[in-house]
Amino acid sequence: MPDKNAAPKQYTSKDFDDDLDFGHDDFDEGLTLPDINTEPMYINIGPCHPATHGTFRVYCKLDGELIEKAGVDVGYLHRGFEKIVETKQYGQVIPYTDRLNYCSGLVNNVAYCKAMERMLDLEVPDRTQYIRVLVMEIQRIMDHMICVGTNIVDIGALTNFWYFFNAREKLNDVIEALTGARLTYSYVRIGGLAWDLPDGWKESVKATLKEIPKAIKDVTGLVKKNRIFQDRTMGVGMISTEDAVSYGWTGPCLRSTGSDHDLRKVRPYYHYDEVDFDIPVGTNGDCYDRYLVRVEEMRQSTRIIRQCVDWLRANPGIVITENHKVAPPRREEIKADMEGLIHHFKLFTEGYTLPAGEVYTAIEHPKGEFGVFLISDGANKPYRLKVRAPGFAHLSSMNEMAQGHMLADVVAIIGTQDIVFGEIDR
Repeated sequence: MPDKNAAPKQYTSKDFDDDLDFGHDDFDEGLTLPDINTEPMYINIGPCHPATHGTFRVYCKLDGELIEKAGVDVGYLHRGFEKIVETKQYGQVIPYTDRLNYCSGLVNNVAYCKAMERMLDLEVPDRTQYIRVLVMEIQRIMDHMICVGTNIVDIGALTNFWYFFNAREKLNDVIEALTGARLTYSYVRIGGLAWDLPDGWKESVKATLKEIPKAIKDVTGLVKKNRIFQDRTMGVGMISTEDAVSYGWTGPCLRSTGSDHDLRKVRPYYHYDEVDFDIPVGTNGDCYDRYLVRVEEMRQSTRIIRQCVDWLRANPGIVITENHKVAPPRREEIKADMEGLIHHFKLFTEGYTLPAGEVYTAIEHPKGEFGVFLISDGANKPYRLKVRAPGFAHLSSMNEMAQGHMLADVVAIIGTQDIVFGEIDR
């Protein structure tokens, strides 16, 4: 029996280890952690995850917390856009283009119509061209606000998202006043636009533009020099200009690597060569530079918009071609002239045909080079329509960008690639 009067035993650290045997003797003291954990771990990010910005899966092979490989698996959405439009008349395709990159549908409208107009050798009125530039630059700001705002949310901050979305809602009001819609617009027409600017619209644009610098200042003031934001973005997802070009990168992602390639400067269209603006360029090609480039592009877009508004004030005119084989006559002509009625009837029942051949046109989309490749067999429907989506090329470089980074960095990389799966999984 133990002696109740005996003093309690004083335990030492050695006694504690001896009493609680964790089986240390089973391990060789020369082994290190990498020697013990020899099997990699495989983690799925997506396809149903808000940080993937779409229905796709990133299949990561991990060594501990570090990424060894990152494969991208697409095909969960499969919208079938390119096959659907083979059954539609050329004019009926326009609403479908809104659904590609639904963050800036007006730019998709313009890209498609530009391909049709080139195929028809159709001259677009100057006023139409300036209005197209104006609405595309508004959409560029709106697109970048979504990209930057949601990317910062993915990294862990929420306030900045509301700063940008408050300003974006005001731009949405402006676009709605023009097109009648806030997401899918169908405002652009082959040969021009559906209608001219409403009264007072230019003034509301200029008033709304005052909100943009304030929103940018509020957001950048919180995150530009924030230690957490810098740690999550600086040096993360770096890529060189040479590698970016080999993957087919364009737009802000490419310009973040140091290249100044921009179709608005390289191959100007719609009087972009007559508008004064600068091309922001990064240096490191990392997540932080991609953020900075988009923020500066918003500032440059406001410059372009102001110049377009001033030109439109001084230059009235028509906004759609007067070639009634392509564009419908005015209502007054339909009521007063039999030929106008015939044009209207034929246009909306049979559409029009394009000469047999093929064409490729591209514009500087907010996400990069958005191209439309069209093959015509002389019918009133596309024989083949192929869309060059910028996000598809950016996503193909995920493995190279993610290798050696932590698992959480994949979210930051996806966000700064600015992908929308409506155009990628088309």
